[in-house]
Amino acid sequence: MGAGFLVGVIGVLILSHATYSTIQYRALLKITEEEFSRPPIDVVIELIVSLVLCLWAAMASPGKFKSIHPQSEENRVIALPANLDFMIFNHRGKIFPLETELKLK
Repeated sequence: MGAGFLVGVIGVLILSHATYSTIQYRALLKITEEEFSRPPIDVVIELIVSLVLCLWAAMASPGKFKSIHPQSEENRVIALPANLDFMIFNHRGKIFPLETELKLK
């Protein structure tokens, strides 16, 4: 559990608190028979802070990127799955030519 995950949990907790505060505010407005125009400023600030924290956590917590190069050793198939019934090698893609020559007008 890294720092990014912890920041993400804090961001989600702040977001849930902002949601709860908005629900309470709307219930109060129903009791006083006022119309809901927008949430209070403290709820808006909580939403912005939780958005920033959740975005930071989403950018910080993913694992190591894998190579996209086809010659990379990381992309090699080590073993085939045990159930080969659903592996299809004969499909409609073979009707398309391997090299397509696209010409721009």
